[in-house]
Parts: sequence; structure tokens; C-alpha cells
Amino acid sequence: MAGKVYKLPEGTHTIALGIGDLNGIMRGKRIPSTHWETTCKSGNALSIALFAIDMTSDVWDTPYVNFGNGYPDMHMFPIQEPVAMPWEPGVAVCMGRAEGMDHKPVPLDPREALLRQVERAKSMGYTVSVGAELEFYLLDPETLRPKDKDIQVYSLVRAAEMEHVLGAIRQQINETGIPIEQSNPEYAPGQVEVNIRYADALTSADRVVLFRTLVKQLASAHGYVATFMPKPFIDMSGSGFHTHYSLWKDGKNAFAEKGKLNATGRQFVAGLQKRMAETALCGSPTPNGFRRRRPYTFCPVNTSWGPDNRTVGIRIIEGEDSAVRAEKRDAGADANPYLLLATDIAAGLDGIEQGMEPTAVSLGNAYEEADAAPIPTNIRDAIEAARGSEFMKQVLGEHMYEIYVQQSEREAGFFDNQVTQVETDRYIRNF
Repeated sequence: MAGKVYKLPEGTHTIALGIGDLNGIMRGKRIPSTHWETTCKSGNALSIALFAIDMTSDVWDTPYVNFGNGYPDMHMFPIQEPVAMPWEPGVAVCMGRAEGMDHKPVPLDPREALLRQVERAKSMGYTVSVGAELEFYLLDPETLRPKDKDIQVYSLVRAAEMEHVLGAIRQQINETGIPIEQSNPEYAPGQVEVNIRYADALTSADRVVLFRTLVKQLASAHGYVATFMPKPFIDMSGSGFHTHYSLWKDGKNAFAEKGKLNATGRQFVAGLQKRMAETALCGSPTPNGFRRRRPYTFCPVNTSWGPDNRTVGIRIIEGEDSAVRAEKRDAGADANPYLLLATDIAAGLDGIEQGMEPTAVSLGNAYEEADAAPIPTNIRDAIEAARGSEFMKQVLGEHMYEIYVQQSEREAGFFDNQVTQVETDRYIRNF
């Protein structure tokens, strides 16, 4: 169907238009401004293979798109006005949506899974609000190691030392329409955290996709490589993607009662608890993502929950009614935001519809004391849980579910077929 023509910033000669792929990586095309009106009205054609490639761009046959049907086209349409990129004069950036040549949604589009849950929440009278916290590393492009050496979490001295790049990330990404609340050095050399202000679920997911690609561009422009790999160094902190959820109805926080989590909020938490294990792949699709899921790492290993407790899987933040929310803490920084939010929201809405009750609150060390179910800490267990999950298949849709789980199976198989340098160093001279 014909799309809306979005106005370009003055002086724009090129528009970077992209969509989130199977892993929430922004892929698309650069379009000259002279072709923008046509793109808005008729879309820009590109292969559906965009949704059938892994993070290395390797493609494999799937029931929906394959060599048998020739990897056909789809169209990409903008969904918002392009915003000028301050560091690249004359270039604007814009998120898009996918549409099949039959003018229907593309079953492999991960954004569609989230859109369905947003519509479901709307039918229940709710707007879903999501805030995103993302950790990542800034590395030397030659060594792919941190340029600094020691841990200086929250240090304003370290923050000032990194301001030449982090300041640009905060300020210039703000200027592209992604509201940044704060940044800080994290619990490893070269690791930082940036918080994106909450918004409705679909907007938040779109912002995460765009944020990660813009961070990589800005980091490169300032002499760094930015990586959202969940565990780039075995002896350093992993990088997480924490999601803060609340539901709103009639302008009020449906989770809040006198500054505390109410019955609706507890039901949402219970729904999250029920599905955390079987949807663990939506928190990270690779073996590396599960390397950060270890006790005493501030990454949860079970479905525990509790107020202001960083050892639990679901941390409750209370205070003003507007601030009451549930923070889910297990996902890695590489998670596809559409699939992560879709499964989390679906689980929480199930909890409300079915009147579920969560387990006992964890007030102490949830790694040892929590009476809560474990969540997978290796990809093989996560794949097995996903393969047994009708819930995950229903939320993602059969085609999306199959290709996503297949990707994790391929990743696990790839790692199983390697002899690592550690093994060689340890054993080759000793046996």
C-alpha cells in the first residue's frame, strides 16, 4: 500500500533507511533524497533474505525463504521522519518497516511479533511502557581490548576521560531523537552503560535497534570499536540488556498502589517468572550470551524477584507511582529487542489474564537463598527449552520461531566443531 511521504531535514542529500533483522541488527540502504518521495510511496525493494541471515550474514534455506523460491523481494517503508545525523552532514537516518510484495506483513519480521503483543495489550486497555538499559564495551580497534586498564565503575574521573566519545554518544544520539537519560563507566575496563528513556514498547524496541547502530558509527568516528557482545572477555563483566516494564491505563500506572507494586504488577511478574526459562534464547541467541549467566555476576540464574535487589531475575523498583516498574535482568546486550519484548510482554499479560501469583519475594542473596526455578545457563539447555515451548512458537509465529531456534542450533553446532586455542595451549604438549 502507498506510504506517507515524510519530510526531510533541510540540506539532506542521503537517507539511511533500515530495519531490524533476525538479531535486531539494523540493515537497509542509503537512498538519495531525489528518490525519497518514491521510496515513501512505493517502498524500497530488498530481499527477504535480510530476515534469514545470521550476525555474520550467512544465509540458509528456510521453509519461508529459500533457493527454491529464489529469495524473493519485500519492500521497506519509513515509519517516521528522518533525523539528521550531526556527525555526517547531509545524511539523515530513519527506521523502517517491512511489507511483503503482497502488501501483507512478512512472517520472518521480528517487529511483527512485538506489534501483535502491543495490540493485545491495547485490547486489554493497556499501553506497555518500556525503558532500556544497555551495556557495551569501547575497545581499541587494533587490539580489540579496552584502552584503559582498571575497574572504575561510576567513577566521574573515568567518565571525564571517556567524555570525548561518551559525550558524543549521549549528545548526538539525543539529537537523532533517542532520549538518553545518562551514561556511566561500568564494572570493567572499557565497559559503559547508557540508559534510554522509557517509551511505548514498539518505540523503545525501534530505538534500541537504531541506538546500537549509531553507537557503533560514533565509536568508529572517535577511534573505538563498540561491541554489544554479551561476554567479550571471560575474566571481565558481561554486558546486559535490562528492560523496565510497566502498564498504563487512563494515564495512570497500572502497576502502582501508593508507591508499591500492586496485584496487577505481581501478576505480570508471575507471568514473567513462568516463561523466563523457555524463552531464554530471546535474551541471547549465541553460546557466548550464556557465558555471562553465572552466580555473583549481577546476571540472574533463576526466576527470583524482589524489591531493589540486583541478585534476582526480576527487580522491582518502587517509589512514586509513576516510577513503579519491574526490571527483567537476564538478557544480554545482543538480544533482539522485538523478540525479547514480545515474549516478556506476552508472558506478563498471560499472568494478568490468568490471575497468576509469583513465588515468595527474595530479600537476600537470590543466588543461594531464592526459592525459584532455574533458568538456562548454557545454550543447549536454552535450545531444549525453546524446542519444548508452544508459548514461544505462538508468540513469535511458526516461521519466526523456527528460523530463530535454527540459528541458535547452528551457532551451538559451530562451537561444538571447534578446537579452541585454550585447548591447544593446555593439552598439545602435555599428552
